[in-house]
Amino acid sequence: MLRLSFILSATAAIATVQPALAQPTFENLDRIDSLVAMTVGANMGEPGGPAAPVDRRLRLAACPSTPTVEGPVFGAAMVKCEALGWRIRVPLVKGVAAASYGPVPGAAPRAAPSNGFARAAVAAAPREDVVRKGDPVQLMAGNASFSVSRMMIADEGGAVGDTIRVREDRKSPPIFAQIVDMGMVRIPGFNDF
Repeated sequence: MLRLSFILSATAAIATVQPALAQPTFENLDRIDSLVAMTVGANMGEPGGPAAPVDRRLRLAACPSTPTVEGPVFGAAMVKCEALGWRIRVPLVKGVAAASYGPVPGAAPRAAPSNGFARAAVAAAPREDVVRKGDPVQLMAGNASFSVSRMMIADEGGAVGDTIRVREDRKSPPIFAQIVDMGMVRIPGFNDF
């Protein structure tokens, strides 16, 4: 009888512990959305802000510390959990580099969409491409103290403010650059000069 009651109590204890173990904790995606918005300084759907909320299908392990947000870099913010080793890329509304590094000459400001979840690219009127694939472009980098430029070839077309790939020749690796004017691109991350 004592043995039977011990087995029943052990079974009840295991039954109550198992559901707690079976439910892994995941990272709060709303927290990631708000961290990205605070870091880039713009709300969802606004120029420079997140284009959409983080995909709710993601099941990231809960970070024991606050995830770090870096960027904007090439039109996205990087959210990382150093302790667990995961990282995700959160796309930002176009104009991120302009919002972070000063205005792009010739770029017209765009109105924020009325729906916070709509992409600004869809809401904005179509813009004219000033660089086409295969065009020679002048790649610029620098700041107020120095300036470096190099002739490159555009791998893709785009309008003022878009980030495109350029390369020195067909065999060289691509470099991401932001279109500043017709035939002129700059490396994101350098201040406007």
